[in-house]
Amino acid sequence: MPKLILVRHGQSQWNLENRFTGWWDVDLTEQGVAEATAAGVLLRDKGVLPSYAFTSLQTRAIKTLHLALEAAHRLWIPETKDWRLNERHYGGLTGLDKQETREKHGDEQVLIWRRSFDVPPPVLEAGSEFDLAADPRYAGIPIPSTESLKLTIERVLPYWESAILPVLTSGETVIIAAHGNSLRALVKHLSGISDADITDLEIPTGQPIIYEFGADMVPGERYYLKDA
Repeated sequence: MPKLILVRHGQSQWNLENRFTGWWDVDLTEQGVAEATAAGVLLRDKGVLPSYAFTSLQTRAIKTLHLALEAAHRLWIPETKDWRLNERHYGGLTGLDKQETREKHGDEQVLIWRRSFDVPPPVLEAGSEFDLAADPRYAGIPIPSTESLKLTIERVLPYWESAILPVLTSGETVIIAAHGNSLRALVKHLSGISDADITDLEIPTGQPIIYEFGADMVPGERYYLKDA
C-alpha cells in the first residue's frame, strides 16, 4: 500500500520573528532543527520509512528533509527539488513584520491577504530588497511577483500529477518536505476540502501527515503519524 508523508519544515527564523517569508530563503531555528529531527525519529520508530523524497528549492525545507531522513537512517534515498513546491509568494509583504503590517493596513485587510483563497497580496516591485531575479536557483524560472493560495495550487497540483503521483503509484513511500501553503494545496486536493474551508486549515511545523493509498490510488483519510 503506497504511503505519502507530508512534513512542513521546522520553525524558521522568520516564523520566530513573525515576518512574512514566502519565497525568501531563511534558515531553521534551533527549535526548527529539533522539530525536523524529531519528525525523522518518529518515522523510524513507527516504521514508516520513505524510499523517495521531494522538496522545494528553499533551505528551510531542504534542511528539514535532510535532518528527518538522517534521523530515520534514510539519508541515502533519492530526492528531487523543485520550485513548484516552494512556499506561496507573499509579494510586497515579504519581510514585513505581521503585527506592524496589521497596524498599518488594518486587521481585516491583512486577514484577506493571508487567508482569502484568491486575493493575492500587493506585488513585489522589481529591484526591491527581496527581488529574487538574480538568485541562481531560479534561473529560467517564472518567478511570481505575488500569489494567492489559488495561484499556489495552480503550480503545485500539475507538479503533483506529473512528477510525484507516478513515483507513488510505482509503490514508493514518498516524503514531501515543503511549506504551509504548498502542503495546504496538496491536502486540499487529496482530502477534497472546499475553497472556503482550506484557508482555515493549519499545518503544524515538523509533524508528519500520512496518507495511505489503495490499489486504485484513492487516498484514505489523512492522519498525524504521532496519533497512529
